[in-house]
Amino acid sequence: MFDYKLLAALAAVIEQGGFERAAQVLGLSQSAISQRIKLLEARVGQPVLVRATPPSPTEVGRQLLNHVQQVRLLERDLQRQVPALDEEGIPERLRIALNADSLATWWAVAVGPFCAEQQVLLDLVVEDQEVGLKRMRAGEVAACLCGSERPVAGARSLPLGSMRYRALASPAFMARYFPQGFAVERLARAPAVVFGPDDFLQHRYLASLGVQEGFLHHLCPSSEGFMRMTEAGLGWGLVPERQVTKQLARGELVEICADTPIDVPLYWHHWRNGGQLLAQLTEHLRHSARDWLVPL
Repeated sequence: MFDYKLLAALAAVIEQGGFERAAQVLGLSQSAISQRIKLLEARVGQPVLVRATPPSPTEVGRQLLNHVQQVRLLERDLQRQVPALDEEGIPERLRIALNADSLATWWAVAVGPFCAEQQVLLDLVVEDQEVGLKRMRAGEVAACLCGSERPVAGARSLPLGSMRYRALASPAFMARYFPQGFAVERLARAPAVVFGPDDFLQHRYLASLGVQEGFLHHLCPSSEGFMRMTEAGLGWGLVPERQVTKQLARGELVEICADTPIDVPLYWHHWRNGGQLLAQLTEHLRHSARDWLVPL
C-alpha cells in the first residue's frame, strides 16, 4: 500500500525544483521533506531522486510520479461524486507542458472558458515543441502540448492542428543584409534568431530552401524577447503568423522570402487514466483549437 504523504513529498520536490520550495508548498520543514523522501526510498528499496540542482527523478521515481499525477485526477472525480470528501474545497491544479509560442498566442483564449467553468488552476511548464514530451515521460505533468506525435506509454496523442510560421525580419535588417533583394545564397550569413538549442525550426526552413550548411544565429529562449530582437533588426526569425498580424500590416516586419510559410503540427498528449477532468479538457481543446490552428 502506498503512503501518499511520501508520494506527495516526491512530487513537490520535482515540481518545485528543490526541497526548500517543496517544504514551503506542503507547509513542512525542509528536514521533514527530506525524511519523507528517505522513507519512501527505504520502502521501494532504491533511490527515487537524483540529488542534483534541480533534483530529477530516477526511473522508479518517474513511475511513482506518473502514478501520483493520475491519482490526483481520479481523486477529483471521486470528490465531485462525493462532495463530503473534498474537505478543503481547493481548485484542482493541472500541471501541463506546452511550447512558448502556443502560450504567447492562442492557448490562454482557448482554455480560459474551460478553466473558469471547471474551477481549474494551471501550472504551466514551458518547453520547446520538440522536447516537451520529456516532461510526461518523467511523470512531471498530466498533459503535454508539443510537436511529437508518438505518445509515451500509458498516454494518448490527439492531433490538434498546425501553427503556421513565417520567416520575418525588419526592413532595416533586409536593407543591411539583402540590399539587392532576397538571395538564398546569402541567408546563412545573415544572423537568425533561434529560441534555443532544441529549436530546429530554422534548420528545417533553411533546408526547404536548399541551404544545408550551418548558419549564424542568436539564442533567445523567450517568445516575447524573440519578437523584440526580430523587430529591432538583430536577426530574422520564424514567428507564428497569428502573433504578427499588426506588425506585418504596419510594415514593421516583412517576410524575407515571399509566401514561404512553414507549418508545425501540434499534438495534445494526456494520460489514459487521467480521469474526467483531463478527458473534458481534451474534448474542449479538440473543438477550440480549430479556431486557432491550421488543419493538419
